[in-house]
Amino acid sequence: MSRPKAPSVDAYLADLGDAQRAALTQVRAAILAGLPGAEEAISYGIPAFRVDGRVVVYCAAFTAHYSVYPATETLVQALGDALAPYDYNGKGTIRFPLAGRVPTALLTRIATLRAAEEAARQRPRHRAAKKR
Repeated sequence: MSRPKAPSVDAYLADLGDAQRAALTQVRAAILAGLPGAEEAISYGIPAFRVDGRVVVYCAAFTAHYSVYPATETLVQALGDALAPYDYNGKGTIRFPLAGRVPTALLTRIATLRAAEEAARQRPRHRAAKKR
């Protein structure tokens, strides 16, 4: 049975167990450090962080791990060996064990890289001149 949808990130965190809340509080801070001025929201029932109205990063807590999404191919390549200790499923999810230290510097870097990816997607593309 799934838990009811939280109306805010604070409410989402409040509904978690102590270990999950402690980890996700650090994850949240690390993401916000990489996304100054980001807007927090709940999207798909989990915490989401928006920049310029577009969700850049999601995170969620589970029984034995927490996850960060989306992990694009470009992001995974940019991070290289830094992701080796963690579980990347090849479909856009990076899983971090709930036990152990939260890799805040890595999470901040993920947020920064995702913001750069989204910003690049938003840049207007120059159109080639039409041939007449």
